[in-house]
Formats: sequence, C-alpha cells, structure tokens
Amino acid sequence: MRQQWTRRASLSASMKIGNHQGCCRTQEEEESHIPFAQDSLVRQWSSMQNVADGNQEKSQTPIQRNKYLLNINVGGKSFQIAYKVLAQYPITRLGKLALYTDPVKKLQLCDDYLVQKNEYFFDRDPAIFHYIFHFYRSGVLWMMDEMCPSNFVEEIEYWGIHLKYSQRCCRILFEEKQDELSEYLKIEKELEAELEPLESGAQFDGKFLGQFRKMVWNLIENPFSSVPAKIIAVMSSFFVLISIVGMTLSTVEEMKNKTGKLWMEHMEMICAIFFTSEYLMRLISSSSFKKFLRAAFNAIDLVAILPFYIQILFENLEDGDIQYHEELHKMENVSKLGKVLKLIKLMRIFRILKLARHSTGLRAFSFTMRQCYQQVCCLLLFIAMGVFTFSALIHSVEHDVPGTDFTSIPYAWWWAAVSLSTVGYGDTVPDTMLGRIVAFFCISFGIILNGMPISILYNKFSDYYARLKAHEISQSHQLSRRIRLKERVLRKFSECWRAEPRYYR
Repeated sequence: MRQQWTRRASLSASMKIGNHQGCCRTQEEEESHIPFAQDSLVRQWSSMQNVADGNQEKSQTPIQRNKYLLNINVGGKSFQIAYKVLAQYPITRLGKLALYTDPVKKLQLCDDYLVQKNEYFFDRDPAIFHYIFHFYRSGVLWMMDEMCPSNFVEEIEYWGIHLKYSQRCCRILFEEKQDELSEYLKIEKELEAELEPLESGAQFDGKFLGQFRKMVWNLIENPFSSVPAKIIAVMSSFFVLISIVGMTLSTVEEMKNKTGKLWMEHMEMICAIFFTSEYLMRLISSSSFKKFLRAAFNAIDLVAILPFYIQILFENLEDGDIQYHEELHKMENVSKLGKVLKLIKLMRIFRILKLARHSTGLRAFSFTMRQCYQQVCCLLLFIAMGVFTFSALIHSVEHDVPGTDFTSIPYAWWWAAVSLSTVGYGDTVPDTMLGRIVAFFCISFGIILNGMPISILYNKFSDYYARLKAHEISQSHQLSRRIRLKERVLRKFSECWRAEPRYYR
C-alpha cells in the first residue's frame, strides 16, 4: 500500500459527496452550473454510484477506456481532457500526469486512483477547477471578482499554473485585491497585538512565585480581569490628572506662597508614590525583564517618576553646599543648576501619556500614526517644500521695500509656515502687489495641502477606534457578567421587601 500524502485541507475537504443541503444552489442548479460553457466532458461523479446502480451495471457492457482522453475527478466532479492538450503545458501537474509513463510517479501526483474507470482523483475545490479546466481548453486563465485571492492562488499553485496565463486587466485587478487583502490581514494582526497584553498568564507557570506574579500582573495589566483591577486603572488615570493639575497650578502667582507650595509638594509626593508603586508592581510581575524595558508604556512610566527623584537629589545637593545655595539665590535662579531643575520639572508633562494605557482614543490615534507614517512624512515633505519655495519668492519680491520684515529667506520661513497652515497671525505681511499675489498662491496651496490627508487619516482612525472600542466593550461585558452587580442589588432589595416586619415594644 502506497504512503498517503499529507497536505493542508482545502475547501472540498469538508464537502459531503451527494449532499447538497448546505449549498446555496439546488441539485438541479448545481448540475447545470458550469462556468463559461456547458460541456459534455464534465459530468457528476459519486463514489456510491456503482453501489446504487449495481444491478444496472451488470447488464451493461464494460466501460471502454479512451486512450486519447485523461479521466480525472476533482472533489466529486469528473472531467475529461485530451492528452495532447495537457502535453502543451508539461510543467503543470496535469501535464506531468499526461506525460509520465511510470505508474508510481502518476500516483504521486494525485490523491487516489480508480482502477475500474481509469480515473485519477484529486481532493481539491471543484468550483475553482472549472477555471483550470477552461484554461487547458482555451489557453487563458480567467478570474472572477467573487473568488478569494488566497484560495485561488493556493489552488493554481497546486495545479502548477502561473498567473501570467491570465489577461493583463484581470491580473492587475487580482493583484490589487490580493494586496488589499494582505494589508487588511496585516492590520488585523497588529490590532490583535495592540489589543492583547504584552504577556499572557501562561508565561508564569513554573516560575518563581508564579501564582503571585500572575495575580499582580492581572491586577495591573488587565483592568477587565476583576473589580480591583478596574479600580486601580481608574485610580491611575485619576492620579495622572491630579498631577497635571498640580503642575499647572504651581505656575499661578497666587499659589506661589508658602502654603500653596506646601500643598503642591504634598500632592506631588502622593502622586509620585503611587506611580512608583505602580511601576514596581509591573516590574515584579513581568516575566521577562528585556521585554519590560522595551515596552513603550513602561518607558513612559519611568519618565513620569524620574523628575521627582532627580529634583530631590538636586535639592539635597543644594542643602549640602550652603555657599553655593546662597550664590544660587543671589543669581536669581539663572545658573545652570536652576535651568536643569526647570527642565526636569517640565518633564512631568509626559505623565499625560500614561492615559494612553487606559484610553481607547489615544491608542487608536497612536496606531493610526504608526500605520499612516508614510502619508504623514509625505505631508511634512510637501510642507517643507512649500515653506522654502514661497519664502524665497516673497523675499525676492519684498526685500527692496524699506522697513520690510523679509530681510532674508530664513526670516520669511515663519511667514510661509503660518500662511501654509492658514492661521495668518498678521504679524508679517507683504506690502507690494506682487508680494500679495505670492501670498495668495501660498495660502491656496496650504488649503489644498491641508485637505489632502484629512479624509485618509480620519477614515483609518474611525475604523481603528471602532475595532478597539468593540473589543473593550466585549471585555467589559464579560466582567459585568461575572460581577452581576445589578442582579445582586435587585436580589438584596427583593429580600428586604419580602422580609416580615418586626414590631418592637
């Protein structure tokens, strides 16, 4: 017995021969449905035909084998193709089957062989083979829009037929559809990676304190795993907002007194303690230290807590050196150390990026920018070209005007950038008629340029946001089903109402 070949399942692998109940066509429509033409060389086939018609076959004459036609069966449908037609394509599977004389090599090309009918069986999709059959008879490979590109490419690769045999117009449309499908699958894969957490709970099995680290990981990274995890996620967003509000109020003159500074310091300390605890819990629950450091969100968390500790370090250095501390106040915070402290305090603004961990809109915006980076870079290139072009034009027209602000091309860059963005501050304006004409063309180019990427970015953003939001809603529904807070509250109220009233004397 020859070895059975293993291959990936095709569409016809799940077909039930003789069963048409699951199809969209009736049996009569299926028998009459053959693409391009109805031909007598294509006939229905069933492996139970000999059993059903056994009595009739006994009275019939033996089947005459035609040495000029090759009998093949694809997914339950029989075809006959002339040997001389198949010999014209010797590199295809059927061409090799027609040219080979060794029976062993022929059996390696098919899935089964029916000796009684001299018929080679192929467990492939019969619907697509109609187009292969038409190719051998006409020499042209036709493709329909309703076919799946991946399935069609898999089938023609199995039969050894190249896309070059198709018409150029059909091939171009097919390749465009195939590229769109590949891009769609790529985006779907990246969206799944965006939706899924960096690690899974199975990675903690067999590790040191695996169950404890898994519990901490679900508490910090998976807000839909339990009610405490959701509370921690809400608290994280709340402390981020409190930190940003505190940093903003610290610049107000009324809050620069001693009491206001004390309150701001206490608020900053509480926020820093919470962010530090959150970061340490993520570090402890991480299964891979390298993956933890490479994660973008973890880098944001580190940047959010570093300014607080660096500020404390510099303040301790100031207290240790009294003379330098007095000199620092005499110079009214103009020294290098004062500038460094201001820069470090400004880094606290990056804490707002922590909201992206729990904000679907920010995650969708970030994903859109990553997917549309080519369009964004192209837009920036057009803006740079417009700035350099119109700044050079306005300088060549206005540089001879007395008291003009366009004394050089770099000075005209600001005017060109403001005009291209259609903001128009009005701080710098041309005086001559030619300068105003140049300004008109600059503003018109800016309007066209600003309108080009809006539709592309908005459509992709809305699509990505809808997918992320749908996944978030499904997870929240799963959590609500586990909690059943509403049912529990209603049950408690019903128990209270059903309880018998007690009277005390």
